Amino acid sequence: MTSAVLTDQALDTIFRAARTANAWQDRPVSAELLHQIHELMKFGPTSANSCPLRLLFLQSPEAKARLKPFLMESNIDKTMTAPVVAILAMDMRFHEHLPFLFPHTDAKSWFEGNDDLIAQTAFRNSSLQAGYFIVAARALGLDCGPMSGFDAGGVNKEFFPDGRFKVNFICNIGYGDHSKTFARSPRFGFEQIAKVI
Repeated sequence: MTSAVLTDQALDTIFRAARTANAWQDRPVSAELLHQIHELMKFGPTSANSCPLRLLFLQSPEAKARLKPFLMESNIDKTMTAPVVAILAMDMRFHEHLPFLFPHTDAKSWFEGNDDLIAQTAFRNSSLQAGYFIVAARALGLDCGPMSGFDAGGVNKEFFPDGRFKVNFICNIGYGDHSKTFARSPRFGFEQIAKVI
């Protein structure tokens, strides 16, 4: 089976015209749409199909207010006004699910007792999945505002007090108010960052 090439319009939606949203339209995001994001992003590859990403969606004003004390000041307004705030976290015991997720070999034993490998794998692969999350949300017509300006220890204590999950980063999602979108920042050209050998 040959993969189809996406149209220019689809590529614009996902990459070229997509922008980081810093302000939002007063337009809700349905629970069904959040499920659809997951239904797309779950198919992205991860090491040993580890799938360590865990999602916590903050939609109510009360839930977002719990996050507010841990945000950098420059991130407060855009987060409190976002229709949904996704906390993208990693399961530090993801390997316990490997008998289900990777059943053809004993992958769980690769990780047991190896905290460094667990941490590296959880971070790398939850970051991959978070990237798939952003692409899926954009493909479904949403805008994203990913950010790392927050107190991770505070977020973990507030939302994941048992220590099993740890926040990777936060992503606001909704329908952006593009009248307040910043001009696009520069990007490197191919020759500046890539080499073919």
